[in-house]
Amino acid sequence: MNVAKSGYRVFSANSSVACTELAKKITERLGVELGKSVVFQESNRETRVDVKESVRGQTIFIIQTIPRDVNTAIMELLVMAYALKTSCAKNIIGVIPYFPYSKQCKMRKRGSIVSKLLASMLAKAGITHIITMDLHQKEIQGFFSFPVDNLRASPFLIQYIQEEIPDYRNAIIVAKSPSAAKRAQSYAERLRLGLAVIHGEAQCSESDMADGRHSPPCVRNTTGHTGLELPLMMAKEKPPITVVGDVGGRIAIIVDDIIDDVGDFVAAAEILKERGAYKIYIMATHGLLSADAPRLIEESAIDEVVVTNTVPHEVQKLQCPKIKTVDVSMILAEAIRRIHNGESMAYLFRNITTDD
Repeated sequence: MNVAKSGYRVFSANSSVACTELAKKITERLGVELGKSVVFQESNRETRVDVKESVRGQTIFIIQTIPRDVNTAIMELLVMAYALKTSCAKNIIGVIPYFPYSKQCKMRKRGSIVSKLLASMLAKAGITHIITMDLHQKEIQGFFSFPVDNLRASPFLIQYIQEEIPDYRNAIIVAKSPSAAKRAQSYAERLRLGLAVIHGEAQCSESDMADGRHSPPCVRNTTGHTGLELPLMMAKEKPPITVVGDVGGRIAIIVDDIIDDVGDFVAAAEILKERGAYKIYIMATHGLLSADAPRLIEESAIDEVVVTNTVPHEVQKLQCPKIKTVDVSMILAEAIRRIHNGESMAYLFRNITTDD
């Protein structure tokens, strides 16, 4: 394809080798060259972006993968978007496979909804459209004032299960907490497999974090009316850990959207081993794998962790051979092509349900 006549450019908002790998795969599938730009940090850690070619009147796609330094990656994306906006780009579309701060999408006591703040910042910088994948909560799309295409990685992960896991017909899909049961049920129905749910102390505590509704009332020293006597709410108490479903003599496949702190997954693998599962796989879209995650996985009962390449994790793979990668550049490239040509995106969501 002749880039100069194609009417669009594809840029990477990060110059590091690990972060540009996905961008290069996408441009190879599109048959275009990666846009010429330089992204670097000044000596005082300020982000600087230099765009080396004209973008006037063009539709620009900015690919930004999120490494461990999340805040720097966000600034790179914002500064590049604003640089392109001031260079008279026609449309600026952010391709952000893993949307950062997606877990901070609910009010927690006196905290803030950071996902909404980030959505406003992206709009102010000049971005007019977002392509992302498997948002932690689909309601995050409502934070944006422009269109959001939330692609799904489940077709690629399901294909991996069918092609790479021997005797997968003897497997059972496992939700590591009741909150993940809908996603696990969707996988189980597509693969025609059984479903198990882990309930108890090993479940993720994110859903139990207190939000604004549990804030104590303001204490006032009054001599008059003392107010209403509200019923006392009993404190939550987690039951002993249990596995709802039979995993004995089966391959256990735990599915989730993000694997970061692997403590819950390791604990889930141990209880599944105790219940008789002879192999344990973890399937997740975004492999953040922070801190000691590779070491913990290597020393655990987990046989294999399968993630997509939405987040760079080459270093973690060198530390732990159990980590495998599924390439999703195909669907991201197709989304870019369809948006540029004005084609419907419905094809990318065929047979996709809200639970995927």
